[in-house]
Amino acid sequence: MERKSPRRCSLFLIVALAFGGIGCAKLKARDMLNKGVQSYRDGQFERAIEYFKQAKELDPTLINARLYLATAYASQFIPGAPSDENVRQGQQAIQEFKEVLDADPKNLTAIDGIGSMLYQMGGTPYDPKKFEESKKYHEMHISLRPGDPEPYYWIGLIDWSLAYRGNKQLRADYNAKGKKPVKDDDPMPPAVRDDFQSQYGSIVDEGVTNLKKAIDLRPDYDDAMAYLNLLYRQKADLESDTEARNNDIKLADELVEKVKEIKQKKMENPEAKS
Repeated sequence: MERKSPRRCSLFLIVALAFGGIGCAKLKARDMLNKGVQSYRDGQFERAIEYFKQAKELDPTLINARLYLATAYASQFIPGAPSDENVRQGQQAIQEFKEVLDADPKNLTAIDGIGSMLYQMGGTPYDPKKFEESKKYHEMHISLRPGDPEPYYWIGLIDWSLAYRGNKQLRADYNAKGKKPVKDDDPMPPAVRDDFQSQYGSIVDEGVTNLKKAIDLRPDYDDAMAYLNLLYRQKADLESDTEARNNDIKLADELVEKVKEIKQKKMENPEAKS
């Protein structure tokens, strides 16, 4: 029989040990992941983060460790809290989700996570650019899975947020000029309405379209109906025709009643699923 040379045996042993080390690291990574999940469920978020970080270092290919790490950072973020530490938590969550997308560009959990974090971080202090960036991730979700109602809802919610804030600011600017004050539910003066139309008309239309789509996909989507109601009231402020304005408000009022009906049914039958 052919005898193996000492050199070949040494190389074989080195390779075997290397693969054994890799396998051991992967096992340790999964152990750290499991410990992190348990800590997360127990509300021990800081400990969970450390476990997830260790799992990520031991096995960079372990996507779930990265997702849990991003989620743990996100759970620590408090919308509107101005501290540097809080902002850092939000930024770290987004960074971890983006690293998941680098490895898996179609990962919907990461896509939705980034969209949600950007929306939360764009609220206080108000940053419309973050809202617009958030919307792009929800559009990404739609491109991958167009039958899901949630991303259409989020786009509608973002569009309402942008239009509502713009409406309030335009009215405040007008009132600051010392003219007859315009209340929130009064029709806009023509010049203000034209400004609102040019800046936010397409945003309102986009929001209405997306919320209608969400409701088409989930007929009892009461949250989507609630924001469609609010967007119809923004749309009313775009109308130069009194009849058209009144019709928008009528549609909004009808949605309020529809939401009440759905919520009542859900209270009476909490076991029912959409």
